[in-house]
Amino acid sequence: MAHLDLVALIVHDYDSAIDFFVRVLEFELIEDVPATTTDGRPKRWVVVRPVGGTTGILLARADGGEQESAVGRQFSGRVGLFLRVDDFDAAYARLVAAGVTFARTPRTEPFGKVAVFVDVAGNRWDLLGPRLDKAAAVRR
Repeated sequence: MAHLDLVALIVHDYDSAIDFFVRVLEFELIEDVPATTTDGRPKRWVVVRPVGGTTGILLARADGGEQESAVGRQFSGRVGLFLRVDDFDAAYARLVAAGVTFARTPRTEPFGKVAVFVDVAGNRWDLLGPRLDKAAAVRR
């Protein structure tokens, strides 16, 4: 059996990214250990993930101009990450209170409540509420 373990997200700075994911999004810091690049320069292996989740995000500090230019643009301006929460209204209110920028206000879609927010690196995420039951989604 296989599962998706990690997704890499290029960031400008490890510590500000850790702060955003742990303090603001309330993810767990799973790993933060020294490592080296393939050519021997120091870096860190930093993994965060939602509490109770199985797939984590590897926070990869940009290395060089090409990677710097990709920070916040890994999905070409589209939503590329999707965070599903049990209580949409509480999560939305908490993120607004924490100063998170929302690019789109909440709306209800056949798949549940959704609002688009921007992470510390500039990537767009969907904040998703619980899925609507299939019968309700078909009636819409």
